Amino acid sequence: MDLRSGTAYWPLKNGLMHTYPPLTADERADVLVIGAGITGALLADALTGAGLDVVVLDRRDAAFGSTSASTALLQYEIDTHLVDLRRMIGRGDADRAYQLCREAIDLTEALTRELPDDCGFLRPGSLYYASRRRDVRTLREECAARAQAGLEVEFLDAREVRERFGLGAPAALFSPAGAAVDPYRLAQHLLGRARSRGARVHDRTEVTRLDEEDQGYTAHTDRGVRVRAGHVVVAAGYEAERFAGKQLAQLRNSYALVTEPLAQGQQPWPTGCLLWETARPYLYARTTPDGRVLVGGEDDPHHNPARRDRALPGKQRRLERKLERLLPGLETEVAYAWAGTFGETKDGLAYIGPKPGSPCLLFALGYGGNGITYSVQAARLLTDRILGRPAPDLRIFRLDR
Repeated sequence: MDLRSGTAYWPLKNGLMHTYPPLTADERADVLVIGAGITGALLADALTGAGLDVVVLDRRDAAFGSTSASTALLQYEIDTHLVDLRRMIGRGDADRAYQLCREAIDLTEALTRELPDDCGFLRPGSLYYASRRRDVRTLREECAARAQAGLEVEFLDAREVRERFGLGAPAALFSPAGAAVDPYRLAQHLLGRARSRGARVHDRTEVTRLDEEDQGYTAHTDRGVRVRAGHVVVAAGYEAERFAGKQLAQLRNSYALVTEPLAQGQQPWPTGCLLWETARPYLYARTTPDGRVLVGGEDDPHHNPARRDRALPGKQRRLERKLERLLPGLETEVAYAWAGTFGETKDGLAYIGPKPGSPCLLFALGYGGNGITYSVQAARLLTDRILGRPAPDLRIFRLDR
């Protein structure tokens, strides 16, 4: 599947950080990871850090799929409000899902401290603002639920939103934990560290078939070579359903643009925190370390890449107009615009864990707006699972829920 359109910002910003050869000979490993985006990179790093022998394969260039199209907002907030998720899956599991996403932000920051640079990690907080006056009550209820779950959150009225953030909104929730990162750079650094521990990373190599055997799996590739592994972890995002044998998510497109660096002295909004709104589909925005504004939204159903390509120019213009309304008077010039395909689940939760009936075939699918935070936890939970350690939180994200 062609996962993105236009010119994604992150690969251009970073250049070609690493190159990986295609697989040309049979391999054996403890774990085969299918997918070398941010999820596969997090898994490879966690698995090799635990002493496991790992092979990573990707059908395209490493981190050039959905990772390159990600806007990489790191939030504990799930696309499904906590009050709604409690009704869907129960208060205990709903609260725990939010808490895991909150913990993942700290884990991401800790990871960046161990790597050659900070991967553009920022923690300016997250502002979730009411798009309409009738959403204020919803925000009050959501604030109370999050506080009950032990999450840091602050309710702001219209005056406070204006004074602190310069935005005209009837109310908002501010979460100081909100962060952002450069997803391409983070993935490349993690793959590099995994390789230094012995992992073999091969891109431009597609897994065409998985055969289950007594001692694990044999993966057949389009290059005529195979990988035998005790466990397989599928981290192929929205292309993973052929291995799962069923549809797990509804595919949608999201559109984004990034501006040129703002003129000296210009500030988009005080604190530069992450912004997103209660309307669905929602507008979201963040800043970058080099002074740009990154804006996304205008989501629509995914039909095919050609239709997404045709829609991109019009979606870019709509995002520009929304940015102008959100930040009137801010002088911006669009540098790049792109679109990416992503998946939505009914409850907003990821799918993490074994395929029912196949305990050695595992999935790490960080669907929705919390892809990276879900993937951070997937790397931890699936490493525990493979090592035979307790991983009770997997029940929340099981594939057969």
